[in-house]
Order: sequence, then structure tokens, then C-alpha cells
Amino acid sequence: MTATQPKPEAPTAPLLATLGAAMPLSAVEQHRDWLFAGRDLELQDPVSHELLDGDWRAHAGRTREVLDGFTGRLGIHGPFWGLTLMPRDPAVREVSVRRHSAALAYAGEIGATHMVVHSPFDFFGHPLVSHTAATGLAEQLDIVQDILEELLPQAEAVGCTLVMENIRDTNPTPLLTLARRMNHDRFRLSIDVGHAHLMQRVGGPTPEAWIRTVGEWLGHVHLQDNDAMNDWHWPPGDGQIHWRGVLAALATVQSQPRLIIEVGSAHLERGKAYLEGLGTPKL
Repeated sequence: MTATQPKPEAPTAPLLATLGAAMPLSAVEQHRDWLFAGRDLELQDPVSHELLDGDWRAHAGRTREVLDGFTGRLGIHGPFWGLTLMPRDPAVREVSVRRHSAALAYAGEIGATHMVVHSPFDFFGHPLVSHTAATGLAEQLDIVQDILEELLPQAEAVGCTLVMENIRDTNPTPLLTLARRMNHDRFRLSIDVGHAHLMQRVGGPTPEAWIRTVGEWLGHVHLQDNDAMNDWHWPPGDGQIHWRGVLAALATVQSQPRLIIEVGSAHLERGKAYLEGLGTPKL
């Protein structure tokens, strides 16, 4: 495994200049003018086992045709339904590796340079369980590191960075510990601000605190809103998240994370208009 210290990219554009979105390939044409102006795009199709079990190479060919002329950064959301990157059972581990490997192969076919994977630290998504050796932390980190070390050579070969997204995590410490242990230039962290907002109910930090804590390990952000009760994936501005605080925190990060609005395609316009209307935050 090739290990390197994180090397922040120098900022080359104002915050939100390359604001992008997540969507299936079928929705790209609807937002083509906006996306093809150098925006970031995350395709959601590879979350489906039906795609990965089917003729995904034909789908990749259609993707290349649809995205002909696209100049932004391209990524995919990897599979996650029923999967974990912390499998204790060898049979489950085999399935998880196979699914993630197939998604990385798809990423290579379309030239995607990031793939979202889900944090497996559900055990720490509980307010009564601390992040300590006594609760199995070392064993869990070993299991996750082992499976990532099997996937990362393929990710490196196709030029794709795995970005691990907080799901039920109550704090950034397990993910940061993992990132520092991996210390690999094809592994970074992803913050879903909606998930972070939800976990405040059980004592988690604010989304902006997550961003500032993760700092230069941050490679990717999902921008979506909610009411702190359910993971609605509302457009930014429709829920309770303090978006000026989120943007101010993002403005302190030098790694140029991909800023991906993750809402239903029909609501994308409202979400991006809200964020762009906030302007450049004051630090």
C-alpha cells in the first residue's frame, strides 16, 4: 500500500464556485447546462446491486456518451444497502469486497475520481457507548483497515479516492483515527452535514464542528437539510441546519473538498439557489 502524508490542494476558486450535485445518470440531461459549466457531479447509479450484477459496462458506455464534454470532477456513490466495511463474518466480508470492487471497476470505466463509502461505525452511533479500547475500538479499526487495504490498490490503479461518509457516527474521532492509521492518498473523509445534524440529538457535534475537526482529511461533503428528526434530504435552507456556519467552516478548509448537493433532482434548483444566495461567508 502506498502511504503518504495528506497534501492539501491550493485553493484555485472561491467557495461554491464548483458546487455540484448527486443524481442518477437519467437526471443529468435536466441539469446539463449547469453541470457542464465545470461543476462537480456524483452519479448514484452504482449504489444498486442490480447495476453491479447486470451489464454495468454497457451502462458505463452510456454514461461516457451522456457526459461527453463534461469537464468537472466526476465521482460515484458506492454500494451500501446491507453492506458493511467492518465485517467480522468472512462470508459477509467476501460479499462486501466484491460489491465495492465492482463499483470501483465501474468508476474506472467512466473516469470517476471519487467513490463514497459508508462509515461502518454504527456501534459508536449510540450516546451510551464511548470511543475506547474497552468497547472494542482496536478490533473494529483493524477489521476496517484490513478490508480497505484490499480495496485501495484497485482504487489507486483506477485513480479513484475512497471518501468515507459519516452515517450514524456521533463524533469524528473513529473516522479520524482510521484516516490517520491508513495515511493513504486515496483515502479521505466525507461529511454529510444532514447526518451530522441528526446525530446532535444524541450528543454529537454540529456539522460545522465536524468540518473544522476533520480539516485537511476532508475530501467530500454532502449538502442536504433536515428537521433533526429524519434524514429527509431536503434542499439546503428547508430545514434547521445553520448553513452560514457550515459555509464559514468550509471556507477554512484548504483541501478543496467536493461540495455535493444530495437532494432529489426536482429540488436541486432550490437548494443551489439558496446556497449561492448566501454568498461567500465571513470567517
